[in-house]
Amino acid sequence: MNEAAHRPPHTTPRSHKRTAAAVAGGAFFMLGMSFAAVPLYDMFCRMTGFGGTPMVAESAPAIRGERTIRVSFDANVGAGLNWTFEPEVDSVRVQTGETKTVFYRVTNRSKVAQTGMATFNVTPDQFGGYFNKIQCFCFTEQTLGAGESMDMPVVFFLDPALEKQETLKRMHSVTLSYTFMSVKNPKPLAALDANKPRL
Repeated sequence: MNEAAHRPPHTTPRSHKRTAAAVAGGAFFMLGMSFAAVPLYDMFCRMTGFGGTPMVAESAPAIRGERTIRVSFDANVGAGLNWTFEPEVDSVRVQTGETKTVFYRVTNRSKVAQTGMATFNVTPDQFGGYFNKIQCFCFTEQTLGAGESMDMPVVFFLDPALEKQETLKRMHSVTLSYTFMSVKNPKPLAALDANKPRL
């Protein structure tokens, strides 16, 4: 029997170093991707409307569509915030392509300053790619002093292009929902907008 056939391949310290470097590089790559996954997914949702994420627009369309759709508003507060949060109206009727402004009002009921940040989505999810926000308070830290209230505007429109979608032809209402979550390590007050409306 040929002993050379059963002899393990010869390895050198250099090959060990290359293998270790490859493994370490792969580990760092996977770690980096795990940190990037959330912002990349959020960016994907904002660009496509996936998962009921409203789109972001700079201006309203030049023309209006033919459909009128009821838009309802929902407000929620997560654990850790002693706030009340509600829309000024329960719902409005909006013609596609029409710009609409509504306000949400939030009040800090605690005896200390608290900071929150709002997330949002629309339901049914199919409206996500056609619900466009021009102005919104979402994903921005909001710090309220004890007993302080604030009115926050949302400016939006429904893209007339939704009228061409078969899946939306039988849907006549959509809900815009916000949830304020507690921010554990808020930015310094000096870094926040000093001109935000307070009451």
